[in-house]
Amino acid sequence: MIIQPCKLQGVYEIILQPKQDHRGHFTRIYDQKIFQEHGLTGEWIQENRSFSAKKGTLRGLHLQHGIYAETKLVRAARGGIFDVFVDLRPGSPTYGQWDSILLTENNHRMVYIGKGFAHGFCTLTDDCEIVYKTDQPYAPQHEGGVIWNDESLRITWPILKPIISERDLSLPSLDEFKRIQQQKTKER
Repeated sequence: MIIQPCKLQGVYEIILQPKQDHRGHFTRIYDQKIFQEHGLTGEWIQENRSFSAKKGTLRGLHLQHGIYAETKLVRAARGGIFDVFVDLRPGSPTYGQWDSILLTENNHRMVYIGKGFAHGFCTLTDDCEIVYKTDQPYAPQHEGGVIWNDESLRITWPILKPIISERDLSLPSLDEFKRIQQQKTKER
């Protein structure tokens, strides 16, 4: 297992190293000791599976905030995705910047996404299955996000007309998200 930082601080690419022989292969997906050696902490308390039947399905950009801000460990179990993460940490020098990684069932990569990042992906194949661990329970009252095609983000998605939910289409722009978060901070 090789762990290396991505462009945005708090996000790491994890390269798995399957052991292969004539029977197939064995891959260690998670090793607490190796993660801790790289400063990646977090106790995984939930594992989720997302299945998308069609290529071009887009999910996101989602996050949980406040006391339910979550760290995610994402991998493609079947098919492949263009995986995107956007820094929405208040005060971060890279606030509003994004990065991406290609995750496929065959490239043996995962991504560790720290707290405060919005996350989304676009499926590159039919019958795509994504598995991800989180260190917080699902808390709908603490969820938010940013619209996938926000003009200020300029994410270079591999699709122009995705299959997307009404909920994700109603997410705010980055500017609106920032205003909402500032208002919540003032109310505290």
